Amino acid sequence: MNAFPLPLAPEPLPRPLGLKGPRAGVVMELKRAGPLPAKEIVERVGLSMNAVRHHLKELEAGGLVGYERHRGAGAGAPSFVYRLTPAGEALFPRRYEDAVARLLDYVVAREGRQAAVEVLESRYRELTDRLRGALANASPEERVTAVARALAEEGYMPEVRDNGTPGLHLVEHNCPIQQVAERFPEVCEAEARFLAEVFEAEVTRGKHIASGCGTCEYQIHSRPVTGPLTTDD
Repeated sequence: MNAFPLPLAPEPLPRPLGLKGPRAGVVMELKRAGPLPAKEIVERVGLSMNAVRHHLKELEAGGLVGYERHRGAGAGAPSFVYRLTPAGEALFPRRYEDAVARLLDYVVAREGRQAAVEVLESRYRELTDRLRGALANASPEERVTAVARALAEEGYMPEVRDNGTPGLHLVEHNCPIQQVAERFPEVCEAEARFLAEVFEAEVTRGKHIASGCGTCEYQIHSRPVTGPLTTDD
């Protein structure tokens, strides 16, 4: 039996800012799954191929979607794989990123890089303290729900999956401080330590947005922490 059952009502992922209807659905699937061919988008959004191609064309004209040619193993014509552009990615939460970046620049100039790292790490300590009361007597299901909701409020667009192995698979579809994380990778390690603490489990990171992946993904192992955090990077 999985020690971390899935929440009964997981938090819905936020819609892209300024979009609604079918185009928002297309953008959401590109955000969830990364680059996709039109055929797979059709299967995911339940529209006709003509409708999907129309929406992709409009999104491309708006600078939100780009494409690249992808030649498969066969001898046929190359297919097109669609992806979000930086402008498309910007439709999703980037809470206070510019303000945080400016603050960190000021701290680095006055106190040095390590002081800026400590500021970033303190955010996760504050989040842990905020959750401590809710998790004190929480069931495993309540723990998953509380952590997922906290991450959603921070703009990480979390999705918790059961992939058939012990523990859970946590997917973050968005990094609200991506530019900061690229400059200060220590904040990603602080996040992994935060997850290990609030889940009271071992955490292994696979995919990593700051390293160029479309998502951050963590395996939450359903056993007590017995050693230091490990990552696959």
